[in-house]
Amino acid sequence: MAGPGCKKCLDTERNVREACAQLNLNAEILHVSAMREIAKLGVLFTPAVIVDGKMIVSGKLPSVEELKNYFSKLSR
Repeated sequence: MAGPGCKKCLDTERNVREACAQLNLNAEILHVSAMREIAKLGVLFTPAVIVDGKMIVSGKLPSVEELKNYFSKLSR
């Protein structure tokens, strides 16, 4: 997850953690907040969620349900 630490970014991190918990996913969750690192990841709009190098959300606050749908599709 990438974002400088604004409320939407913090809420996104919380939602990612909750979605993983609800799905019983054992995931390493990193919150990248350094703008240089965010740019290296190719993020143009924050908050962003990146899974295994693939950006699945950018520029919006995803709900727990949206994240669960994304994560379920990726784990198949």
